[in-house]
Amino acid sequence: MLTPPRTVVRREAGLYALERALQRRGFRHVAGADEAGRGACAGPLVAAAAILPEGRRGEIEGLADSKLLTPASRERIYEEVVARALAYAVVVIPAEEVDARGLHVCNLAAMRRALASLSTRPEYVLTDGFGVDGLDVPGLAVWKGDRVAACVAAASVLAKVTRDRMMVELDATFPAYGFAEHKGYITPEHSAALREHGPCREHRFSYVNVASVSGRDGQPPRARRPLLAGRHVAAADDGPEGLFELAAEGLSEPDPAGPPEGADEPMERSCAPGSTVGVALSERPRPPAPVGEDVVMEGGER
Repeated sequence: MLTPPRTVVRREAGLYALERALQRRGFRHVAGADEAGRGACAGPLVAAAAILPEGRRGEIEGLADSKLLTPASRERIYEEVVARALAYAVVVIPAEEVDARGLHVCNLAAMRRALASLSTRPEYVLTDGFGVDGLDVPGLAVWKGDRVAACVAAASVLAKVTRDRMMVELDATFPAYGFAEHKGYITPEHSAALREHGPCREHRFSYVNVASVSGRDGQPPRARRPLLAGRHVAAADDGPEGLFELAAEGLSEPDPAGPPEGADEPMERSCAPGSTVGVALSERPRPPAPVGEDVVMEGGER
């Protein structure tokens, strides 16, 4: 039995070489998936998936890894991807769900949901860094995929721009933290604001730096978030005590043991009509992790 000749794709061949090679092998619709916000200690985790058309229509001038682009370039390319893509989807995972289920679990789930939400079914999937299981099509995890494959770069731009816009909106609600500037990543300014004001409900309490200033650093990662933090309405300058006051009259202190077994905790985030943001709906949270299981953070500015 004859085997097909091996295809070698060299990095210097350009951003579109990998997709073109797959298309020549019969995989016309190649989807890329990527996320934004994995290393942030505040705000949502956002994942996106995109399928670019074959040929010149799928070639977007200046397309690159979103972290290498200026904000103005990202906005322009975002509009180009939205206009040209055969299909695209964006999924948002709120901070409280990241705390409840764990960062890596949420990352995989978000990319899986984004790929499943594409209106055009992909025939092959490229993901950035690590593989996504549970897909019924072949796929490949590509190291630095957003710098190697155009569809992954397009997904990275969709995720990054969506998340940046959300962080700018959150800055209006919590002005003390400077979310519009650092987008929730760990910077000296953000760390100073955390020490001065304590965390708000958009922070990820499972992260060590947030837990250390919230007084909950002795708790396991998934038990660090105050149980009703997602329902509170508080100003950022109220201080750490004000942030966790009960927001509605008649609410009593939560049972330290948590909600009854089987109870769902919806994590919906409202979106404007016509929004391109997909919403991560409720999923049953996992039980608290054992003491000592810490979340690995990828710090630094973006």
